[in-house]
Amino acid sequence: MFTNDRRQEERTGRYGTPRLQYLQDLVSQFQNATTEEMKEKVAANLANFAYDPYNYTFLRQLNVLELFLDCMTEPNEKLVEFGIGGICNSCAEPANAAIITQSGGIPVVIQCLSSPVRNTVMYALGSLYYLCNASNKEEILKPEVIDLIKRYAAAGDVSINFSNLANAFLEKHVSGNK
Repeated sequence: MFTNDRRQEERTGRYGTPRLQYLQDLVSQFQNATTEEMKEKVAANLANFAYDPYNYTFLRQLNVLELFLDCMTEPNEKLVEFGIGGICNSCAEPANAAIITQSGGIPVVIQCLSSPVRNTVMYALGSLYYLCNASNKEEILKPEVIDLIKRYAAAGDVSINFSNLANAFLEKHVSGNK
């Protein structure tokens, strides 16, 4: 459920931690984590906050989008999954998409299309659906990327989810460009 100021105040109460402070605490926990498991838990938690537009300003202020991109370059597949999940949850917002794009996120998202983790691939397809626009379509709509997405579109017998999302991407960004 999406949050607004009134709902947030009701949920935190008089003595609760304000959302910005709570998210700052999570970022600090991630930065100070001494184990991969702790980093995974905090990254997953941050990714869950990324779906709600109420948090977008806070996430930008705290550089959480860049943190997600950093997670996506780690060898730990769980961190990659949670990083791309956070990107996918937040990139429909144009201001977030601009930061992701300006921070070099498109090649990192494209790389996730080849992940062995199903969720990572789904999040990458969803992210590219929202990130692709007139200013970056040449970077995204490369033949090798389109070929890979077409393979996912044709994989309905293996995964209808992959197929549906890939077909939606192709219909929006490729079919209209002919």
